[in-house]
Amino acid sequence: MNAMLNHTHDPAARSWLASAQAEGCDFPIQNLPYAVFRRTGSREPLRAGVAIGDQVLDLGALAVGRQLEGAALDGARACATSALNEFFALGPSVWRALRHALFALLKDDAAPELVEAVRGCLVPQAEAEFKLPANVGDYTDFYTSIDHALNVGRLLRPEDPITPNFQWIPIAYHGRASTLGVSGQRFRRPMGQALPPGAKAPVYGPCARLDYELELAIYIGKGNAPGEQIPLAKAEQHIFGIGLLNDWSARDIQFWEMAPLGPFLAKNFATTVSPWIVTLEALAPYRLPWTRPAQDPQPLAYLEDEANRAAGAIDIRLEVWLESEKARAEGSGPARLSSTSFKHQYWSIAQMVAHHTVGGCSLNAGDLFGSGTISGPGPGEAGAIIELTRGGQKPIALPNGEERRFLEDGDAVLLRGWCEKPGHARIGFGESRGMVLPARA
Repeated sequence: MNAMLNHTHDPAARSWLASAQAEGCDFPIQNLPYAVFRRTGSREPLRAGVAIGDQVLDLGALAVGRQLEGAALDGARACATSALNEFFALGPSVWRALRHALFALLKDDAAPELVEAVRGCLVPQAEAEFKLPANVGDYTDFYTSIDHALNVGRLLRPEDPITPNFQWIPIAYHGRASTLGVSGQRFRRPMGQALPPGAKAPVYGPCARLDYELELAIYIGKGNAPGEQIPLAKAEQHIFGIGLLNDWSARDIQFWEMAPLGPFLAKNFATTVSPWIVTLEALAPYRLPWTRPAQDPQPLAYLEDEANRAAGAIDIRLEVWLESEKARAEGSGPARLSSTSFKHQYWSIAQMVAHHTVGGCSLNAGDLFGSGTISGPGPGEAGAIIELTRGGQKPIALPNGEERRFLEDGDAVLLRGWCEKPGHARIGFGESRGMVLPARA
């Protein structure tokens, strides 16, 4: 596990950029997440940047200066492109070298001439537009929250809510990468077949039970060759970092089509990710032991490892907010629907990687995993509206008097995430926002 602390995690470290110390800031010097951007409305080339305070540090501009050398310079040059795939493929030693070099350049004791040079490479985040941070060749969506599985399973199969394999393998299916979008994505309500309650034949039409799914985006860094298994002990060396992900779901379409092969149209119309990727190194202070209840089946040998037991879980706090069209018009802002933590997930990110490759599958730099819907064990910790409303039977009351059983046209869903605990810097993930538009006529 890559959970060792070093000087870049020092909570006392400060940047010469004042906004990095602002209360509630997602992007202090201890974070330094990556995105791909350009100035809004410009024809500038897309390139990678790192968030610091309310600014983006332009790595393309920095790479042509004289502030970096060695592996850090190699990394910055790989970031001077429209996607992070080349940088991902360079592996952990280069990722670490660039992080540590940027930390030194942004720290409050950096030499004045370096500060001046770096300041010239900053772009205000408010003036930037973002694209998908990687060219995603393959997208795999996991199903790894036992609380989500139980909540949904009790709606569909009250007598037997989880399938026998859930506690033995990290369940997943291969999704479609062509409809991945970055925060701000707007999509049409999907069309498809559904079987109305009590009907004997399906009907074709717009989805009537549109849902969101609170997930994390897990980005693969260095890949593996076909047929080469990635052992659990080395799995995190192949993970670059984590963002937010909303895997929108058409529940009525899903429940009709998913037997026997799984969801198809119900999942392939839109998936929204946040622009920022937080590195695993930045998350080191928030690692926790990965545990499994003693009465549950324990992992098979290839999914078992001492380091995973010691620090395989991550305490990433997560929230879902909904902004209706009415609330937007009134200016009343979004309403929080739920909050939970990734620490409750039944399978770890390392176990996802190891299991994915055990059959001979190769992963490539830029491949994307969805963590699966993240729900916690307590009330108000559900990661999907189908859980909160018990399949639409118990509507959610919004602060402006509206109700929701499922999502309506004009609704925007916002995912937010951060890590925070006493004695450590807040590490934020920014936001993933997506909006539902009416179905095409």
